[in-house]
Amino acid sequence: MNDFVSVVGGGLAGCEAAYQLSRRGVRVRLYEIKPLKLSPAHHTDRLCELVCSNSLKANRVSAAAGLLKQEMRTLSSLLLSCADRCAVPAGGALAVDRERFSSMVTDVIRSDSNITVIPEEVERIPDGVTIIATGPLTFPTLSDDIAGRFGDCLQFFDAAAPIVSADSIDMSCAFFLSRYGKGDGDDYLNCPMNRAEYEAFYDALIHAERAPVHAFDVMNPKVYEGCMPIEVMAQRGVDTVRFGPMKPVGLNDPRTGHRPWAVLQLRRENREGTMYNLVGFQTNLKFSEQHRVFSMIPALKHAEFLRYGVMHRNTFIDSPRILNADYSVRENKELFFAGQLTGVEGYMESASSGLLAGINAARLCRGEQPVILPATTMMGALARYISDPYVKAFQPMGANFGVLPELSDRPRDKAQRGQAYADRALADLRAAIADDNI
Repeated sequence: MNDFVSVVGGGLAGCEAAYQLSRRGVRVRLYEIKPLKLSPAHHTDRLCELVCSNSLKANRVSAAAGLLKQEMRTLSSLLLSCADRCAVPAGGALAVDRERFSSMVTDVIRSDSNITVIPEEVERIPDGVTIIATGPLTFPTLSDDIAGRFGDCLQFFDAAAPIVSADSIDMSCAFFLSRYGKGDGDDYLNCPMNRAEYEAFYDALIHAERAPVHAFDVMNPKVYEGCMPIEVMAQRGVDTVRFGPMKPVGLNDPRTGHRPWAVLQLRRENREGTMYNLVGFQTNLKFSEQHRVFSMIPALKHAEFLRYGVMHRNTFIDSPRILNADYSVRENKELFFAGQLTGVEGYMESASSGLLAGINAARLCRGEQPVILPATTMMGALARYISDPYVKAFQPMGANFGVLPELSDRPRDKAQRGQAYADRALADLRAAIADDNI
């Protein structure tokens, strides 16, 4: 058995991988560049810092994102355990108090006797059993080493939404309601607009000045669809935003009894409800322009912006050419990749890849065969997607039922269909755990 495994990167994938290794009696050296250096998207020296939204997406098991979470819970995920304890109201989604979440994960990792956290920049892939989980903002020296071994990495641009102070929101122009009354029915704060207000807002949005994306190729940046800046989305047409993040469907204003022309939803950023995130408003506008344009939404006319939106590089390797479905490198079974660097998209997707990479690195250390989860599970399907050599024009992929094999008896009702996918996945996962002694 190897003396230790090197895990490079203290984000969601790296922390989950380190924890899974430790659970199996494997010693870990967890290399984290913070606090020596901070990327453009990071602000604290804690592990597992959430840099974009505080939402981990849907929590119900009949949704693809919820199924992924339940699979991770079944495999004793550290991050899901912490997230469940740090949850804030978010309708049918699992959202967390980001400060509590990162602090809790940091405490667990740093107090684990099998894990040594080393504040150091890793400039080359270490020898021995290693998991690279440095995320979409891998620093240039290590990124160059990865590219030198495997070819150029792909690059997209990722964006984060602003956060406003709760006490600066004009509540006379807003109402609490979850779409279709999901969750507690009032987990989102809605900021309605009439047609004239929306059209003025839209005109200002498409003409607003964007911030320069320093140190990147800004001539023709590729923007991943799932994190598209609101101003880029708006360029597609006047109704694109109104049928996207500002859709009013299922949100009748209780003050009027009618559906608004457009609605911005705000989601709690922390448990106390003192901060709210502008849902779907990822942006790369200049800070002054964000304040000017977003304040045109009536409920935000006096808003205090606690954090403005930012845009940063999202880098990932050509995983279908490089990786196996256990997240190991085809040409070097001792080297694993995990997290967004593999092309999985989303917080829990990243963590799930770290979970599997950690399990398989531990099995490698013990001379055991790797675990390849069934394709009917969400974790297994994502691992197979990012390692499928037949995937063309590879782009980041998040949890969705489209990556799963079709059901033999497919219900027509969408909710029933989701539940059927989940029932099959969890049954197959439990069988795999029993068969492989995971």
